[in-house]
Amino acid sequence: MDFLPICKQDMLERGWTQCDFVYVIGDAYVDHPSFGHAIISRVLESRGYSVGIISQPDWKNPGSIAVLGRPRLGFLVTGGNMDSMVNHYSVSKHRRKSDAYTPGGVMGKRPDHATVVYCNLIRRTYPDAPILIGGIEASLRRLAHYDYWSDSLKRSILLDSQADLLMYGMGERSVVEIADALNAGMDVKDITYIDGTVFRTRELDESLPTIYLPSYEQMQADSRRYAESFRLQYANCDPFTAKRLAEPCGRDYVVQNPPQKPLTTQEMDAVYDLPYCRTYHPSYQRLGGVPAIEEVKFSLVSNRGCFGACSFCALTFHQGRIVQVRSHESILREAEQMTKEPDFKGYIHDVGGPTANFRHPACQKQLTKGACGGRQCLFPSPCKNLDADHSDYVALLRKLRKLPGVKKVFVRSGIRFDYLLADSKDSFLRELVQYHISGQLKVAPEHVSDPVLKRMGKPRNAVYNQFVERYNALNRQYGMKQYLVPYLMSSHPGSTMKEAVELAEYIRDMGYNPEQVQDFYPTPSTLSTVMYYTGLDPRTMERVYVPTDPHEKAMQRALIQYRDPKNYHLVREALLAAHREDLIGSGPKCLIRAVPPRAGKPGRPAGKAPQPGKGAPKAAKKTARKR
Repeated sequence: MDFLPICKQDMLERGWTQCDFVYVIGDAYVDHPSFGHAIISRVLESRGYSVGIISQPDWKNPGSIAVLGRPRLGFLVTGGNMDSMVNHYSVSKHRRKSDAYTPGGVMGKRPDHATVVYCNLIRRTYPDAPILIGGIEASLRRLAHYDYWSDSLKRSILLDSQADLLMYGMGERSVVEIADALNAGMDVKDITYIDGTVFRTRELDESLPTIYLPSYEQMQADSRRYAESFRLQYANCDPFTAKRLAEPCGRDYVVQNPPQKPLTTQEMDAVYDLPYCRTYHPSYQRLGGVPAIEEVKFSLVSNRGCFGACSFCALTFHQGRIVQVRSHESILREAEQMTKEPDFKGYIHDVGGPTANFRHPACQKQLTKGACGGRQCLFPSPCKNLDADHSDYVALLRKLRKLPGVKKVFVRSGIRFDYLLADSKDSFLRELVQYHISGQLKVAPEHVSDPVLKRMGKPRNAVYNQFVERYNALNRQYGMKQYLVPYLMSSHPGSTMKEAVELAEYIRDMGYNPEQVQDFYPTPSTLSTVMYYTGLDPRTMERVYVPTDPHEKAMQRALIQYRDPKNYHLVREALLAAHREDLIGSGPKCLIRAVPPRAGKPGRPAGKAPQPGKGAPKAAKKTARKR
C-alpha cells in the first residue's frame, strides 16, 4: 500500500506525467477511512483514475497550488473533516490554540473559509480548469446559509468559491459519475444531471419538476423567508422523495439536485475495503504526526446516516436519515488487520458511527420509499413502525470480542438511549454494561427542561431518567461501578434563564460536577441555527426565545458549573435575573452562598453537598468528599 503522490517526484516514480485529478485539502494527508479525502481519492483510484494530493497549500503563494501541475480532468477541493471556521474558532469566537488535523497540532495552516480561498487560488492560476468542491464545509453551505462568525446570511459557497460543481453528502457515487462524464469529454458546465450535486445556471430546465426557494436577496431582506426556505430544504433531504431545488441569486440560479441514494451494504464494504495506509503521510513524522489519527486509528466505522434528527446536528443535511451499514465480514476483516499493527494494545476503541446502536434503517419502508417527510422516527416519541432491534449489533460485538489479540471492545460513539429503551429485549444494554464500557458511559440528554428538549428534537427528560434507572440497576446486578457522564448544552434556542436554572438544580440533585459544558454553537445548516438567526422554529414557524447576548450565554453556561468559584458572580447575577433568590444562601438546596468564596479557597455550594447519585462519575464523588 502506497500513499498517493504529493509532489512531482512521487508522480515520476509512478510513471505519471499528469494527474487525472489534483485533490486540494485543508487537512493533513491522512490515508485512513475516517478522513473524507482518503475515501474519495481511493474510490477514484479504484476506478482507474490517478489522483495527487496537495495538503494545506500556502494560500498566500499561488505557486503552492501548482506543485503537481494542471490535472487532466480537474481539481477536487475540500476544506477538511471540519468546517474551517469551527476548526479555527470556539463558540465565543476566540481563536483555538491547536488544530488536531494539522501536523504537530499547529494552528494557522489553513485559511478561514478554506474551500473558498483554495478555489479562488486555483482560478487565478488555472482559469479554465474544472473545480469540484465537496466535504462538510461545502455540503452544509451549498445554499444560502447563516454564518455565525460574520453574523450574516451568506450566499451559496458555490458562488463565492467560483467552483463549477458542488458535491454534497458523502460523495462516493457523485464523484465517480462526474469523473466518468469528464473523462468522456463532457464540458463540466453540462454536468447538471447528477444526484447529490449543486450547480449554477442562468436558465432553468422547465421540463424538470423544481421547487423554487425564496431568492437570496429576499432572505437577506427578511429572515422569515430564510426560515421558510430552510423548511423546504429540510423536507427535501430524502433521496427517494426529494425534488430539485432552485434558489435565485442575482441573475443566476443555484440548483440542488436530489440526494444520492444510500449505499448498499456491498457498496459500503467496497468503500471500506480499499487499500488505505491507515495512517498519516510519513513526511509528518518529524513534525510530531497528526493528532486526529489517535481518536480513530483503532476504531471501526460500522454505519453512517442517523434517524435521530437532533435539531442542532447537521447529519440530516449531510449523511441523511437512512442508516447504511457495513457487513460483519468487512468489519471483522478490518479489525483483524488492526490487530496486526505494531502499536495495537488489544483495545478496539469504538465500533459505531454517528450513532453507535443504529445498525439498520428505522423501518423497512425507508429502503424503498424513504424517510417520512412530516414526522421523525424517535421524536417526540418512537414511531409505531420503528424497528428497535439491537440483535445484529450485539452479534457483531460478540464476534469482535472473540478475535485473537482483542482484549476489550469499547463503544464510545453516542448511543440513543430512547432507541435502546424502545427495544423489547435488553441484551444490548446488558452486554454494554458487562463488556463495552471503560468505567463511564457518555450519553447526551443535552438538557432536562422539556420545552428546551422539544426544540432540540430530543426525548423528554423522563425518558433519560428511565434509562439512568435501568443502567444503574444493571451495574448493581453485575457488581460493577460504572458511571454515566451526561453531555449538557447551555443557551440552546428555547432556553430562558428559568430553564437554565432548572438544569443547574438537576445537576445539584444528581451530585454531578461537569468539567466540560457545550455552549450552543450555531453551525451552518441546522434547524437550531435557523432558530438562532430567525427566532423562528422552521418546522412550525413558531416564535422561539433565543439567548444571543454573550453575557446571557455566559450566565447560562456558568449555572451548569455553579460550583466553580470563578463563576460565582455570574451565577448570582443569573439567579437574581431569574428571581430565584431562594437558591442563594446556606440552605441545603441553595446553589451558592450569600457571600463569595475567599480568594484561594475552594468554592462549594451552600448547605451540605448532596451525595452523588450512583449515576455520577468518580470525579463528582471526589469533589463531594472534599466539600
